[in-house]
Amino acid sequence: MLSPESAAVVRATLPTVGGALDEITARFYGTMFTEQPELLDGLFNRGNQASGEQRRALAGSIAGFARALLADPGARPDALLSRIAHKHATLGVTEDQYTIVHKYLFRAIGDVLGDAVTPEVAAAWDEVYWLMAGALIAQEARLYHEAQVDPRDPWRRWTVVERREETPDVVSFLLRPADDGPLPRARAGQYVSVRALMPDGIHQTRQYSLSNAPGDRLRRITVKRVVSVADAPEGEVSNQLHRTVGVGDELTLSAPFGDVVLDDADTPLVLVSAGIGCTPMVGMLEHLAATGSSRPVWVLHADRTPAGHALRADTRRLVDQLPGAKAEFWYEQDAAAEPGSRTGLMDPDDLDLPADADVYLCGALPFMRAVRTRLLRAGVPARRIRYEVFGPDLWPAHPES
Repeated sequence: MLSPESAAVVRATLPTVGGALDEITARFYGTMFTEQPELLDGLFNRGNQASGEQRRALAGSIAGFARALLADPGARPDALLSRIAHKHATLGVTEDQYTIVHKYLFRAIGDVLGDAVTPEVAAAWDEVYWLMAGALIAQEARLYHEAQVDPRDPWRRWTVVERREETPDVVSFLLRPADDGPLPRARAGQYVSVRALMPDGIHQTRQYSLSNAPGDRLRRITVKRVVSVADAPEGEVSNQLHRTVGVGDELTLSAPFGDVVLDDADTPLVLVSAGIGCTPMVGMLEHLAATGSSRPVWVLHADRTPAGHALRADTRRLVDQLPGAKAEFWYEQDAAAEPGSRTGLMDPDDLDLPADADVYLCGALPFMRAVRTRLLRAGVPARRIRYEVFGPDLWPAHPES
């Protein structure tokens, strides 16, 4: 609980601190990596640093947490915290690393805001930080315990038993544990971190959804090659996997984590995706088919072309296996190549979607925001709409959306 004294200071200074958070987090990361470059080896993704996504996600999370405390000082924004904790758990974040972050973050706040950071202001925001850090540490400890993972050694080697080219830019890897031990527990919709050694000797990690049913003896990840666009660098991990990994090679994976998971209810489902966002949805469909589910399921997917739609055949096969399932596909080009598909951008307005459905979204953030807005307008309650983001979650930076 945020103390009344700190709450008053945070409320008064939130516009100033919030307005400077982008500059603060830029200085924070720059100083921390200069003085402790080893943190870039496996813990922080260099692509997210170069694009600024990690910086903006951190700023949005801090501001979002502070706003939530001010709105209800006795409550915590558990949805925001859970999402961060699960991502941290796939990276093996440890309690002592929060002290390191605190050191450089508060140095950056002082450098950017100068004399505006009085002892009272510093103490109030220090309280906010440790409330957030303490809650995350507790959640991550629980996740590690449940997954039987030691955060000091969270990685396991997996052998590639099949490599399948899904599209020119997407490849699937079917994996089994290299030690032939049991598979870690997983739920449909979860993801793993892949830890890859780059040519310069630095490890980089990236999260990939499990794109098959979690109960299988094998696990599958489906990887889209991220190309360089404008000033954004190419995806280091995705390109390394595409270029160098084949059958018989080994990959280093975390245990599965992620809080956007399929529940065991019998309510209708609407699975909405775009591009490579189809991967957790196909994992959910495989789980439903494997368990003989009769839930009503709508599968809505948007892509540029049918040829670029990864796991399209798998999706059609699984929909055909589920008695209550139907699929609608939208393509910007060449829609005639996929019988029954629609041309253009996804438009769910003319679909008779059930208002009591549980909705899962995955795709680019602008796509998910647009679809969520339309679903809300159609009467689907906000509490029933869940989303998954590949990479840093920038949604908290836009609380109005």
